[in-house]
Amino acid sequence: MPSPLNPHPNAHPDAGVYSNGAQIAAQLDRRAALTLPAALSVVRHYTMLLETRIKAHASGRPGPNAPTGDYRRSWTHTVQTSGETVIGTVGTNKPQARRLEFGFVGADSLGRIYNQRPYPHVGPAVAEIQPRFLAGMREIAEGQS
Repeated sequence: MPSPLNPHPNAHPDAGVYSNGAQIAAQLDRRAALTLPAALSVVRHYTMLLETRIKAHASGRPGPNAPTGDYRRSWTHTVQTSGETVIGTVGTNKPQARRLEFGFVGADSLGRIYNQRPYPHVGPAVAEIQPRFLAGMREIAEGQS
């Protein structure tokens, strides 16, 4: 049943008519203008934090041993924006990274036989950071940042 204040057929009886559309639009515009910078800040922070945690996990058991520190130093991070997209990337240019993370069984390209156990260091770091990153992004979505 329509409300006397709101003639729409699906209106709740207690519903009124609102004429503050311009104010609501202005608030949405302000919020939208703040969202990308807030997301960029959160992505920057947690990308850097992920790199730090990977390096910590790559500093000896249960992760890989780091006798020289060269592998650990090879981890870097970048943050890029493209339009309304923010991308944080953490990586290394060292070829042993995949083998250290997942292990390797079998012959390599030179015919050498390996039975190398995994030394996870990326997965555990992601598991530590992911809930905090998602909470930070949730705060932005809910307008609490």
